[in-house]
Amino acid sequence: MTVSLMWRAALWALLALSLQLAGCGTAPKDESAPGTAERLYKEAREDMESGANERAIKTLERVEGLAAGSLLSQQALLDMAYLNWRSGERATALSVVDRFIKLNPSSPAFDYALYLRGVINFNGDLGLLSGLFGQDLAERDQRAARDAYQSFKQLVDQFPNSRYAPDARQRMNFIVNSLAAYEVHVASYYFRRGAYVAAANRAQQAVAEFQGSPAIEEALHIMVQSYDKLQLDALRDDAERVLRKNFPDSAFLDGKLAARAKPWWKFW
Repeated sequence: MTVSLMWRAALWALLALSLQLAGCGTAPKDESAPGTAERLYKEAREDMESGANERAIKTLERVEGLAAGSLLSQQALLDMAYLNWRSGERATALSVVDRFIKLNPSSPAFDYALYLRGVINFNGDLGLLSGLFGQDLAERDQRAARDAYQSFKQLVDQFPNSRYAPDARQRMNFIVNSLAAYEVHVASYYFRRGAYVAAANRAQQAVAEFQGSPAIEEALHIMVQSYDKLQLDALRDDAERVLRKNFPDSAFLDGKLAARAKPWWKFW
């Protein structure tokens, strides 16, 4: 081989090597490589701890896709639901946790998912009854409160020994009492406006649905007063009989529709 041919061969070999090295330098990262999802989840946790919720949510979305079908993917979904809720995105949070519940019925974290869904609804519409008595009570929607109750009930029924069950039971009691108070306040709203049939029906609904709630005492009294206004003496007497039997020392037995000194839920 002549020197010229040897030189040309060497040039081609050098060119081929340089192209190969250049290709290695510009190759995209393999995001499906083992460990990538774990690394991203660690980054998301660091963002969560620093308060960078929006960035953490975006990273968790990638983790869910990369680790689909794994426990890590399940954890990413739950974290996404929690972060959206904490960021005020209640509808998105519910959508995410509902997706988790649908996709992972046998997950070891299923009890927590039910609890989280209940808490999202509980705080989204109930809180500490914030604003409940400052608006037109006849127009307030209690669907979120009832949805929260159903989530907590499913939790305590399916997982009675769950670490979240005791708190869920307390929240269920609060929801029952708040819904009963809501019904009674609506009944009172109707009574004050002369809608006696609506008042009696709403109070009767509270008595039937929320037996044992502190608000039932007032509900019975509203029934007595409403039936009296409607001149339905038999129904009036029946309601008063139940009131006297269950609340013999009731302040409402004096015949006045007086409000309590404090509502049942107010502790200050």
